[in-house]
Amino acid sequence: MATKTILNKKNIIKALFLSDGLSFSEISEQIGKSHSLTMKLVAELVEDGILIEKGLAPSSGGRRPQTHSLRPDTFYLVAVAMDQFVSRIVILDANRGAIAPVHQIELHLADNLQSLDVLTKAIQQYIAEAPIDRSKILGIGIGMPGFINAEKGANFTFLGTNVGTHIKEQTGYPTFIENDSSTIAIAEIKYGQATEEKNAMILNLSWGIGLGMILEGKLFRGNDGFAGEFSHIPLFKNGKLCSCGKTGCLETETSLSYMIKKAKSEIRSGRATYLTKIPLDDIDHEAIARQFIEAAILGDTLVIEIISSVAYNIGRGIAILMHLINPGKVILSGRMAGAGRVWLAPIQQAINEFCIPKLVSNTKIELSKLGHEAEIIGAATLVIENIKQCPMEHILTAKQISDNL
Repeated sequence: MATKTILNKKNIIKALFLSDGLSFSEISEQIGKSHSLTMKLVAELVEDGILIEKGLAPSSGGRRPQTHSLRPDTFYLVAVAMDQFVSRIVILDANRGAIAPVHQIELHLADNLQSLDVLTKAIQQYIAEAPIDRSKILGIGIGMPGFINAEKGANFTFLGTNVGTHIKEQTGYPTFIENDSSTIAIAEIKYGQATEEKNAMILNLSWGIGLGMILEGKLFRGNDGFAGEFSHIPLFKNGKLCSCGKTGCLETETSLSYMIKKAKSEIRSGRATYLTKIPLDDIDHEAIARQFIEAAILGDTLVIEIISSVAYNIGRGIAILMHLINPGKVILSGRMAGAGRVWLAPIQQAINEFCIPKLVSNTKIELSKLGHEAEIIGAATLVIENIKQCPMEHILTAKQISDNL
């Protein structure tokens, strides 16, 4: 099969993965090819069992066009979503459906020289046990905290500067990495509440406070790929040492680590709270985070007070960004967004206090509907965004080979 034909078919597959079904005209427009060539390529992909007819598009007057989508088992993507303490691994099919339960490991990244080997082995084991044809895996996408250079596959904070290369060499699959907050932003702009937004800010509320920025409809990475270090805005004169080595950063008064530390202090002083039932000194960070969120949902007074105070300070930081970026939407995502609407009022209060009213009037503050799964979806999308680098000839020519046997 000619290289140009393979590239065109990859572009069709990419367009369909990022959608819920497209017509001939929509595919033609997205890949920038003529309608006649698009029809020919789609017909070949249908014949090869890669595409299926999904049905007729909703009526907008006139004849309803046929739409197509990807057959789920055409290919698979390994998605890895990481934070500073917990890593999640899952394989998604061509329709973004999980083929097995998410595998979760407790993996502390800071000062851990073994973290890359531990992560690599966990990925290898998950792939080995997956109930799929492993030759159909296109690649591995990983969202991870730290200063990331996506082009070089390097993490200058955790894991090392050869992350992408090491995992590719050990697994045999192309590997693409991105900052965790930027990975979440990719999910929001492709499938979430930023799809129609020209300029948006996506906050990753977790062990730190990350930021993914959508500017002019595209993910903004900055000159070296390090844009969005919202956690490290020097907002306080509290003398508290931040994980970055500076003092007074936003993170020192807003992270989940800070919230749990605050809760422990209040519990020791005799404060009545649901959290007295939770082993806050447990090393299971996932369990601690989950139960902290559950306490918020139950309306625990202490937890609500802590989140409200944190949200107000985050709102102060957002006000600074609004003066610089003037976004149409601010989306609260990440692990702690699961606490729900308790975030919204104090954030809005701070924005109203510290932001020029004209900049506030047309900006919406929303909770992500993708939730904690956003990073997983975004990680899988990293592979599709780099599909040109993923070998697919054996998939695209499989039926032709079998027909000739």
